Amino acid sequence: MISNNAPRIPRMRTVSEAIQELKALDPHTAMTPYHIRRLCLNGVLPTVKAGKKILLDLDTLIEYMADPTADQFQPSPTTTANEIRRIS
Repeated sequence: MISNNAPRIPRMRTVSEAIQELKALDPHTAMTPYHIRRLCLNGVLPTVKAGKKILLDLDTLIEYMADPTADQFQPSPTTTANEIRRIS
């Protein structure tokens, strides 16, 4: 029996796996792998790098799609795509 206060295990997916799951939920979705990748690289969605793969929590992506203007989905000011950042 699972207790109610057990931590939620994130459903981590690659971008292509996430788009497959979205298409299974909504076959006519307009979300593309390119858009999800841009959201990850711009810091809008939190990610974990596993080698060359970008992993994101599927539930967080679904929350983003429900309300993209939420405060938690504002781009991170320290993360910008296609720029070289100074290492301190």
